[in-house]
Amino acid sequence: MLKEMLSLLEKNARIEVTDLAALLNTDEKTVNEQIRECEEKHIIAGYHTIINWDNTNTEIVKAMIAVSSTPERDQGYDHIAEIIASYPEVASLYLVSGRTEFMLIINAATMREIADFVAHRLAPIEGVRTTETMFILKEYKVMGELMNKGKDKPGRLLMTL
Repeated sequence: MLKEMLSLLEKNARIEVTDLAALLNTDEKTVNEQIRECEEKHIIAGYHTIINWDNTNTEIVKAMIAVSSTPERDQGYDHIAEIIASYPEVASLYLVSGRTEFMLIINAATMREIADFVAHRLAPIEGVRTTETMFILKEYKVMGELMNKGKDKPGRLLMTL
């Protein structure tokens, strides 16, 4: 039941407890207790709203940054990750496999702010070898949600011979 409840909450954090209880074939008290326990154990780490910034009058710049680093003795990558995660611009941080060790997503008001973040805060961290910044030009799907919902989709062009 726990995995099913977490999956339902992940898809819709605003789902009513009464609806959750009905879907899980249990009572509301049990659902509330499970949710509280998951929050205390930090299994449920937070509740977030997905914003389609393209539909607002607010400019926001997002970038993905690949970071290559050298692990520290006795700490591996954890210490570097703690430093990077402490910056408020960092929305997400992942240890990844491949050519780099970390992938992070940052949000800022301008491209200049992102460039300054990389040059003055990220790159100087001891153990960081290289960074590669990729600006996000358009979001099509975020956390399972399509960003162009409700918009008219262009039809196929008619081809004639």
